[in-house]
Amino acid sequence: MKIKNAYFLKSCVSASQFPSYPFPEFAFLGRSNVGKSSLLNMILGQKDLVKTGSRPGVTQAINFFIANDNSSFVDLPGFGYAKVPAGIRKKFMPLIKSYLEGRENLKVAFLLIDIRRTPGDFEEEILAFLEKNRIPAVITLTKCDKLSGNLKKQRINEIMEAMDIGRDSIFLTSCKTGEGKREILSVVSDFLKHDSPIAES
Repeated sequence: MKIKNAYFLKSCVSASQFPSYPFPEFAFLGRSNVGKSSLLNMILGQKDLVKTGSRPGVTQAINFFIANDNSSFVDLPGFGYAKVPAGIRKKFMPLIKSYLEGRENLKVAFLLIDIRRTPGDFEEEILAFLEKNRIPAVITLTKCDKLSGNLKKQRINEIMEAMDIGRDSIFLTSCKTGEGKREILSVVSDFLKHDSPIAES
């Protein structure tokens, strides 16, 4: 699958603002400093389409992007960053959960984890929530260019053990090298091939 065109649709801070359309959705979520926006830019093939920032916590709403006029990529707020104002931070998880449990056309959630970090309560909570709502999850390790050789293998094994998952359940990605782009788009393509159009409500 190749992304021929992509554009920003809208930014939402409540479920009532979520768009209604027939496109299958693919959500990306993770901690505020995991490199989520940069990964989406790499996947969508546009350097500045998704806002990135030098400080974590830039994404404070749910942002919807349309690709190839047949699919939607959704950037969810980063969670777990203490310097985001408390009032905003408290809204993150309810907003994320309202999206995850309420979107019938959501096909896959890519749960991003920095390969240098050990998954914690936030990742466990989200993964359990996805399983409860029968939403397929793909564990996606970011910033894999930061490690090499035995250290990378060690971190992969530690994350597998911490999350009780197998190697086949993990994607390795790097915005710097482009690693993982083909695999993620392959997952998206598979769902598009087997998905029937969803009627607008």
